[in-house]
Amino acid sequence: MIRNFKLEGKIVPSEVTVGILQQAMQQSENKKFIIDGFPRNEENLATFEKTVKVEPEFVLFFDCPEEELKRRLLNRNQGRADDNPVTIEKRLKVFKESTLPVINYYSSKGKVQKINAQRSVEQVFEDIRNVFSKLNPGSRGASTI
Repeated sequence: MIRNFKLEGKIVPSEVTVGILQQAMQQSENKKFIIDGFPRNEENLATFEKTVKVEPEFVLFFDCPEEELKRRLLNRNQGRADDNPVTIEKRLKVFKESTLPVINYYSSKGKVQKINAQRSVEQVFEDIRNVFSKLNPGSRGASTI
């Protein structure tokens, strides 16, 4: 089911995603988590906050122009069925319509840490390390990830 949603460039139902996340968090001994690519829409956001009753400390937003995103996705050679021009266009449309409002919501709460993702991997990593270092002063950055 999840694979079919991904092939269509659609978002997996919130109850499914939140259930998987909640189970993993409950089974973990960790108290802090990095959740990649979530919430993807306002329904995900509402379901997560209602079910798990947690609000993120911050949100990393990797800002990158569409043309660069398309180029990277088409050249990553991971054999993913959803890395094709048609699905990528669908995913970008879903991002603009569904995910950007979530980014704007968290931005209005001062929780978004924007990263310029058009730069080199090393430069992006340094920015991410700096974000985490601010949360854990005295750490060496990379050890907090």
